[in-house]
Amino acid sequence: MIKHEKTARTTPFDTLLVANRGEIACRVMRTARRMGLKTVAVYSDADASARHVREADEAVRLGPAAARESYLNIDAVIEAAKRTGTGAIHPGYGFLSENGTFVKALEEAGITFVGPPASAIAAMGDKSAAKARMANAGVPLVPGYHGDDQDDALLRSEADNIGYPVMLKASAGGGGKGMRVVESGDSFQAALDGCRRESKAAFGDDRMLIEKYLVQPRHVEVQVFCDRHGNGVYLFERDCSVQRRHQKVIEEAPAPGMTAELRSAMGDAAVRAAQEIGYVGAGTVEFLLDIDGSFYFMEMNTRLQVEHPVTEMITGQDLVEWQLRVAMGEPLPCSQDELTITGHSFEARIYAEDPDQDFLPATGQLTRFALDLEGAGLSGDQVRLDSGVESGDAVSMHYDPMLAKLIVHGADRDAALATLNRALAALDVQGVVTNRAFLMRLATHPGFKNVELDTRFIERNEATLFAPRTYSMEAYASAALIGLNQLAQECESDSPWDRHDGFRLNAPHTIRIALCDPASAQAPDSDEAVVIVEGKRSAGESLWNLTIGDETLTASLQPLTGDAVAVTLNGHRRRLQARRDGHVVVMADPSGETRLFWRRIDAIDHGHHEAESTLTAPMNGTVVALLVAPGVAVEKGMPLMVMEAMKMEHTMTAPADGSVDAFHFQAGDTVSQGAVLLDFAANE
Repeated sequence: MIKHEKTARTTPFDTLLVANRGEIACRVMRTARRMGLKTVAVYSDADASARHVREADEAVRLGPAAARESYLNIDAVIEAAKRTGTGAIHPGYGFLSENGTFVKALEEAGITFVGPPASAIAAMGDKSAAKARMANAGVPLVPGYHGDDQDDALLRSEADNIGYPVMLKASAGGGGKGMRVVESGDSFQAALDGCRRESKAAFGDDRMLIEKYLVQPRHVEVQVFCDRHGNGVYLFERDCSVQRRHQKVIEEAPAPGMTAELRSAMGDAAVRAAQEIGYVGAGTVEFLLDIDGSFYFMEMNTRLQVEHPVTEMITGQDLVEWQLRVAMGEPLPCSQDELTITGHSFEARIYAEDPDQDFLPATGQLTRFALDLEGAGLSGDQVRLDSGVESGDAVSMHYDPMLAKLIVHGADRDAALATLNRALAALDVQGVVTNRAFLMRLATHPGFKNVELDTRFIERNEATLFAPRTYSMEAYASAALIGLNQLAQECESDSPWDRHDGFRLNAPHTIRIALCDPASAQAPDSDEAVVIVEGKRSAGESLWNLTIGDETLTASLQPLTGDAVAVTLNGHRRRLQARRDGHVVVMADPSGETRLFWRRIDAIDHGHHEAESTLTAPMNGTVVALLVAPGVAVEKGMPLMVMEAMKMEHTMTAPADGSVDAFHFQAGDTVSQGAVLLDFAANE
């Protein structure tokens, strides 16, 4: 990079509008405020009271909840900018961040776009054209065919020459649409026909490209930055191999096992790729890294990435500040030789979704959203939480379900991973199902710890990552005590301390607690463990004898800082992050999370519920289809109706043998979480 003398900064704009929502809007505004800029938020009707709106200096309504009528409405965004005297717009990621039409409209309106020129976005928007440009810049490409001749016989011949397996990809596509792995020439034509149909339907374009399919590649991307003065640098790399459905789950920087020579080669190639298209601002060049150390260009994202914080953690640089300074016409803040790597960083994406239900998106109200760093023995220097929500906020059905990003830093990979596990245990999210427990299973998986990484990591380890839950006697005993203690503290109407059924404070007493997997809590035949609790409670500490089956444990519980408690069983003391989410006791430590449904089965409890006579909506969403007619006999598990939220479908099934008495909604109706969808009559 060419070095420039430091000069006093002029400010071509003093007001920044963030054309986005949620976590990224809050994150961009945080840096903008620190730089002395006035911040403007935009919002849809669904986000009228969202966190990014609350934190902005000004906010302007764009339109209804649907993204196409609000966050994707170019005219409305530009009108909001003019109305507030905005000099520049930061697009965040998603929505309009890679929309060349939007960039051109801003240029015509005299508003600065915090990002690359429209020409650079267009250059990387077409995969085939982008590959040709990269070849011209000397960037390594996966062996393949990217030509204009789309004759079936020619494509088959090219695939044969490349060697199977090959990947068919839609030239104009993305998000996994129009993509198939072809294992042999015999299956090529059928795969080609299917990809073309998908591509035509999704993108209006059925052109295909063919690439050699790498069996166990890692996904390694390089953060690049260019300014308007011809300077370009790379801020090292990130490993984003752990993915599900082509979406990243956990990212880290630097990439494990990276040599200085390979880092330099990839970084230089990434800068050449950016400069080939006249790039300006922050961009990410994504590569596939083969097991032999070869790397190949995959694509370039012409925006700030979701995972940019791990780069910030290891370099000490604020990439949003870099973006804003470059947009103001300044040269890059650092030269290549001034950039260094310190330590290791991980980012875990916190989604409102249920991994055990095929990652079904979840909606509802966050009754609690908190990170108990003090209780976990962590500091703000080690852990960063980039969030778009707070306790009390609603999680909408209309947008991406990502709630936050948990980012950690350590002296090396092992230290950072240990901090990640402890921080995940300290994160308390209630009211909405999240992927937090799944992230803990990933982060504690031996293969992940041992860097056995590739883009099929989750698929390869599905059996262990989604293994049936088993619970130890220690887990049942701990959950029994924690649930009892928290009920006592909450002073709710069902608190055992308010009972008049023989449960006595500071005196011997006996109660019975049943514990089971939350997923089977409503099933008549769920496998429950019964814990008989005897003992007394004294100030600050509970002393008990717990009987589970034929074994009795001596136990005590001591509240610690924040959500932390110490549970001692037969002299073995363990520190846990413990909380209650409804009737579910949640226990977490750096080795993972355990959730158990907790209920009393003494005189006050009325036992198991019968098979449900009604089915309720598990989320806010839209009814897609009714699959059976009322009165028709169905078997347990048979699909009854389909709901959709966040572009994901969820099928409601029969809870038992029986029939539907009546549906309360029709296809196309919008329903709220908890609404009664249908009446069900179980067989006698």
